[in-house]
Amino acid sequence: MAGYVELDGVRTWYDDYGAGEPLALLHPGGADARAWGPNLGALAEHFHVFTPERRGHGRTPDVEGPITYELMADDTIAFLERIVGGPARLVGCSAGASVALLVALRRPDLVERLGVICGVFHRDGWVPSAIDPDASAHEVLARGYAELSPDGADHFPVVSAKLARLNWEEPTLTPSDLAEVASRTLVMVGDDDEVTLEHAIAMYRAIPDAELAVVPRTSHGLLHEKPALCNKIIVDFLTTDPVPTLAPVRR
Repeated sequence: MAGYVELDGVRTWYDDYGAGEPLALLHPGGADARAWGPNLGALAEHFHVFTPERRGHGRTPDVEGPITYELMADDTIAFLERIVGGPARLVGCSAGASVALLVALRRPDLVERLGVICGVFHRDGWVPSAIDPDASAHEVLARGYAELSPDGADHFPVVSAKLARLNWEEPTLTPSDLAEVASRTLVMVGDDDEVTLEHAIAMYRAIPDAELAVVPRTSHGLLHEKPALCNKIIVDFLTTDPVPTLAPVRR
């Protein structure tokens, strides 16, 4: 049931769907929970799905000060503790994936499995043009913001400036940091993504128990471009144990 919860001064909006073990979905930066539209049905068939909207996104108002990955990880940890009530599967897309990584590093007890979709562990993983969006992309985000934000359309430039700083300065995790990720992890990207393939491979190699999925003929919008294939990959990862491999090299 959609509604608000107060989490350490952040009036956080969320919705939930389905029944079963908990799964929390973290939407892309500048977007909102509607980004999961093509995926919710398939995931809610297997899980109790939670879709929180982060500070300054969607129906969750902005708060004073900057938006940082550390603060959004704090908010997510509070959400898992107070609303989900304990450990969950955690899947993030784009900026949501970076938040999910931080949560998994800081609170491994809360993350049963981790999905990192189209996300970076270091800001250098973005294709440069991806963090310098053209006017049309900016207009799409502004329109979505105006439709939902309790702060009103006029506040969008404030949030946009905070997110622009975030993209240029964060995150700054290293492969050594990723070596501490304890969760079984799915790293998933499009083959023509805003995240470089080299960066996604570096993430896959650095996380001890990671799996890599490169979705063919897709971009940063892979969840909308090939939802059936993406849903199949995500559901399989979240619901099954690893199969024995015949000729392992890395594992």
